[in-house]
Order: sequence, then C-alpha cells, then structure tokens
Amino acid sequence: MIHAIGLVETTSIAQGIECADIMSKTADVTILVAKTICPGKYIVMVSGDVSGVQQSVNAGVDLGAETVVDSFVIPNVHPSILPAIGRANALKDIKALGIIETFTVASLIEAADAAVKAGDVEPLLLHLAFGIGGKSYTLLTGEVASVKAAVEEGSTLASDKGFLIRQVVIPRPAKQLIESLL
Repeated sequence: MIHAIGLVETTSIAQGIECADIMSKTADVTILVAKTICPGKYIVMVSGDVSGVQQSVNAGVDLGAETVVDSFVIPNVHPSILPAIGRANALKDIKALGIIETFTVASLIEAADAAVKAGDVEPLLLHLAFGIGGKSYTLLTGEVASVKAAVEEGSTLASDKGFLIRQVVIPRPAKQLIESLL
C-alpha cells in the first residue's frame, strides 16, 4: 500500500538522474518513475511512508538546486491517481468532463489529487508531458457540480504555484469527443 508519493522535476537530464540516485539512497522509498519527459526534462517519482518520501524529495531538491522546476510530497495520495497516469480509465458513464492543464508534471499530479479529494469525481487520464512540449493535463468526470468544484480546487493549487495554463468544464461532452480522448 502506498502511503505517500513525491516527485522532483528537473530541467537537466543528467542532474535528474543524479537526483534519482540520491533520492533512492536517502530513505526507504521505491522509485515509481525515473525518466526523461518533454522538452528534455527529467522526473523522479518515489513512494513510501510520508517521512521517507519527504526526506527523499528534500534530498533531490537540495541536490538538483537551480535545475529543479517543481516538486511535491502528497501524503495519502488518492488511490485513483496512480492508475490514471498515462492510461485512460475505462468509465462508461461520462456526465461532465473537467480538464486541468499545467506547465509541470508535479503541479498536475498535485492538482489531480486535490481535485479528486475535493469532489465526487473520477480521473479518466493524467497525461504527463510526453509529446506535448512539457505540458500536462488531466481529464476528470462526474456530475457537473462535482466536476466544477473539483476542477476549481485543483486549478487553484496549480495557479498558486504559477503553473496553471487553463481549466475547462464541459457539462455534456459529445460521445465522439470522449471516444477520441480515450
């Protein structure tokens, strides 16, 4: 069971790889993702208990210094977040569609977690910077009011960090649109 996740996002691939090394040596954490992303950035995501993840992320941020674009630690990450990263959840009944778009992977994962915790919504997909110039976005679904509240909560978090690009809520998305997205 994953209690917490943490992520460090750097502008340098070499520095990111070095951060992954120190993060895995600093505390008892598991590296979930360590890879390049567009446009030539590097992310390291770890999981474990909250204190271990915090120590690991702190070590990565300290080592990464000026190359760190963004980072986070999310205690008690919502269980629907990790399965939605990079792959669409097959939900049948899509009433409303919420979209949060950010400049960083870290801010998007934080925003999606906050959104899911804020309202009765499900993440359909978290698309993390691959092939879209370093941007990231999430697709959320639920009842219109829940989606609006969730998108607002997640967008506020990303906006406060300065990484929100756009937020959109589509009350009754066309079936053809949903099929093209998923």
